[in-house]
Amino acid sequence: MKRTKEKGKIGKFLERKNIIFSGKRYGIDALGAMAQGLFASLLIGTIVATAGTQLGIAFLTTIGNYAKSTYVVGAAMAISIGYALQAPQLVLFSLVTVGAAANELGGAGGPLAVLVVSVFASEFGKLVSKETKIDILVTPFVTIAVGIGLSVWWAPAIGTAASYVGNLIMWATELRPFFMGILVSVIVGIALTLPISSAAICSALGLTGLAGGAAVAGCCAQMVGFAVMSFKENKWGGLISQGIGTSMLQMGNIIKNPRVWIPPILASAITGPIATCLFHFEMNGPAISSGMGTCGLVGQIGVYTGWINDIAEGSKSAITAMDWIGMVLICFVLPALLSLLFGSILRKIGWIKDGDLKLD
Repeated sequence: MKRTKEKGKIGKFLERKNIIFSGKRYGIDALGAMAQGLFASLLIGTIVATAGTQLGIAFLTTIGNYAKSTYVVGAAMAISIGYALQAPQLVLFSLVTVGAAANELGGAGGPLAVLVVSVFASEFGKLVSKETKIDILVTPFVTIAVGIGLSVWWAPAIGTAASYVGNLIMWATELRPFFMGILVSVIVGIALTLPISSAAICSALGLTGLAGGAAVAGCCAQMVGFAVMSFKENKWGGLISQGIGTSMLQMGNIIKNPRVWIPPILASAITGPIATCLFHFEMNGPAISSGMGTCGLVGQIGVYTGWINDIAEGSKSAITAMDWIGMVLICFVLPALLSLLFGSILRKIGWIKDGDLKLD
């Protein structure tokens, strides 16, 4: 009887603090908010910086570089997570430091580290919020101390786990072009949608050449695939935010119904070997572009930059019509058509229902 009363008191205290232990709050609400924070920093920064570089407008490049810096990206994601968890102001503002630390220490697994650490830091901060007369000191201290402590403890391990994806990719690059195209395209595409950094993984691996081309194909299949197959639910805003932003916005929906991930994955398994075997599609630009897909068209600009570099080095005589046809088909047309085809099949058999791909 005494234990029941104690549980009742704890339950009432947690309710008063708005702390709800649920898969929806942490696995859907927080994750979805994190993706928006990523979009509002790294992705928009990448788009603007790329535009500035290509157009020769230094001011745009400066804006983009600030927006996509490691600390800013981590802070933006953490604040978004705290907002989704309805954290009080002092907790929310303190998450700036927490997110910056977790993202830096997490490496390729930075976004996932920010998600995990920010959830704990936010909830601990909420526990002590407005419980003392020196709240302005206690709440930020607890939030930051818990967040930094967990970042130092957990974030490097999360980064190491993310690097195993890189090891798998490197193993796949040693296979024949057909099988390499399938595996690299699928693995990097999945990494793009997961809360880890496919761009950081590709950069760390120096993923260029045919393998880089397959990686671009996989990322495009995810971004364009989700953008097109969810057009019914999300219209033009969703098409743009996913098509030139990030497919990570769909992670909340993937958790609710993993079957929605099948069409883009199947599309990437097809476009990857087409890229490597039919078009000999290569990424000889910056390796980081291999993991960006259609985000701000960074992947396509990277491929084009590679063509220019190859011509300057004498390994390529000119950019041919076949090069352009290959890029358009692999990056845009095939991902859209294949994802629509597979998506329509899954809708007909009831695996995907109306609203399953709706973005908040």
